[in-house]
Amino acid sequence: MGLLDGKVVVITGAGRGLGRAEALLFASEGAKVVVNDLGGGADGAGAASVPADEVVAEIKKMGGEAVANYDSVSTWKGGENIIKSAVDAFGKIDILVNNAGILRDRMIFNMTEEEWDIIQKVHMYGHFNCTRHACSFFRQQRYGRIINTSSQAGLGNMGQANYSAAKEGIVGFTRTVAMDMAKYGVTCNCIRPIAATRLTLSPELQAAMEKKAKESGGGLGLDIGAELKRMAPEHIAPLVVYLATDAAANINGRTFFVGGGEVGLYSEPAVISSIFKDGVWTVKELVDLMPKSIAKGFPAPAPLPAK
Repeated sequence: MGLLDGKVVVITGAGRGLGRAEALLFASEGAKVVVNDLGGGADGAGAASVPADEVVAEIKKMGGEAVANYDSVSTWKGGENIIKSAVDAFGKIDILVNNAGILRDRMIFNMTEEEWDIIQKVHMYGHFNCTRHACSFFRQQRYGRIINTSSQAGLGNMGQANYSAAKEGIVGFTRTVAMDMAKYGVTCNCIRPIAATRLTLSPELQAAMEKKAKESGGGLGLDIGAELKRMAPEHIAPLVVYLATDAAANINGRTFFVGGGEVGLYSEPAVISSIFKDGVWTVKELVDLMPKSIAKGFPAPAPLPAK
């Protein structure tokens, strides 16, 4: 008996990386799985059925039930079709894991409109499109689990303004969906995973790691194989599955760090310092007071220009 016997889960971007690891673990716990994957490149270009088909074959080989779906999460119709594929194949949907993602990294002063837009379409729109259609069913059946995929990049990461904006938007989206759906027995939570996947472990990064290990002559104790094993996607999947179980029914609107054997709960934003005046602040007052109070000790990001 698995923890999710009889449940139906939709996992987007499940043909590789985190999604694949999640799909296999959900299946091992008895869930019926819709393996969604467009089959495109890490930059979102192209399409292929092979990634999703291979994961479906793996699940069936282990005795589980699964179907493939190749729609893009980036469109309203694609999101609708993804959810519909679960209902058509298994009669319902109980769990949605929004995982599909791509990268188009560029420094902000070089980023194109297309590079900005496509990241929002896949990540922000992708989460909305699937969640919106899933929630129609969750509301009717008064049950559902949604697990969204954000990133530490949402806290700021050089060269990823498009990705960071989308990933932090997903955190705010998670909180509000949690509020909207709580009275219907639906929870919505979010993870910020850290793992070695084709998005995070580029050939350039792996080459740099190997070069660093070689140059250190072993002095730094950098074992590439051990490091990659510690960062395997299989470290992420258990938390995602847990959040989909009835054991996590009291967890809603929360954001978790997960990776390398660690699971952590992020604090919620709060005002940590403030000043108050009975009336409207003048700019001169703020120029005088802010450096002595709220902004005290803030380092300058760059040298001030000479006067």
